Amino acid sequence: MFYFNSNKMFFIFILFFSTLISISSNSWFGCWIGLEINLLSFIPLISNSNNLMTSEASLKYFLTQSIASINFLFSILLKFILMKNFEINLFLSIMINSSLLMKMGSAPFHFWFPNVIEGLSWLNCFILMTWQKISPMILLSYYFNKNFLIMIMILNSIIGAIGGLNQTSLRKLMAFSSINNLGWMLSTILISENLWMFYLFMYSFLVLIMCFLFNILNMFYINQLFILNLNPLIKLSLLINFLSLGGLPPFIGFFPKWIVINYLINNKIFILTFIFVMMSLIMLFFYIRIIYSSFMFNYLKMKWFKIFIKNYSFILINFFSLISISGMVLSTFFFM
Repeated sequence: MFYFNSNKMFFIFILFFSTLISISSNSWFGCWIGLEINLLSFIPLISNSNNLMTSEASLKYFLTQSIASINFLFSILLKFILMKNFEINLFLSIMINSSLLMKMGSAPFHFWFPNVIEGLSWLNCFILMTWQKISPMILLSYYFNKNFLIMIMILNSIIGAIGGLNQTSLRKLMAFSSINNLGWMLSTILISENLWMFYLFMYSFLVLIMCFLFNILNMFYINQLFILNLNPLIKLSLLINFLSLGGLPPFIGFFPKWIVINYLINNKIFILTFIFVMMSLIMLFFYIRIIYSSFMFNYLKMKWFKIFIKNYSFILINFFSLISISGMVLSTFFFM
């Protein structure tokens, strides 16, 4: 289970509060203050003096977020000074968008994202992949350059799919999966705010299941899935949730992607639809490769090497898997 102490709870509360400051502010400067509080509250959550990897991750996170914050502040100050100049305004919109995209770990500003996630616990991975994207994405929806955003969506989709192909670390795999899903999420900003909230909720739910599973099993690398005395039901749950995260029908992860594809086809944006679907197939390819290997290639461990999972945790895992299977079937009835 995810472990919480009083200090962690305090910083998580500040993290939540800072996001509310950013999204409810009526000035760019207020948004910047919210982003800074968010940064300063997340650093203590990820830094741990006993682990060098978390210290390195917190330093990398701090440096990249600081650079993004400086760019954001510089852009909004220039925007106030040079408001009437259209050409400069166009350049500033790209600058503001770039700094916000860098904050959420979007391609082509994604180089820090997998490296930082590699040094985090599963709880912090979950926060970084879901909650930390909310403020920048809402601010991006206020002031975006459409052509620039479409280019970023395509880059996210391609880099997220290709980057995950040669990964052996589950955390890096989840990071590239997050980059790929970010392309879909950015497309929902162009469509509808309600659709963006629905996609974020569904993606957060699926990432929570995966992080919960890996945290219980204490797994960080793909070869740990090949253990012979791992319960087959757990492997089946991993199969279902991986495929749901990849967006394979009839699993529930396909449902928000289905709405996006439907909108893109209705608006005759076929090239973007083709890229999204093909990159999702690549994502599914390496998810299926991992699951196939975990079922087929088992190696023996020592007899005392056992994984004990409490009954209520196992019930939760099976319940989440059941939702993933039945959710898409139920949703089709609502839309018939």
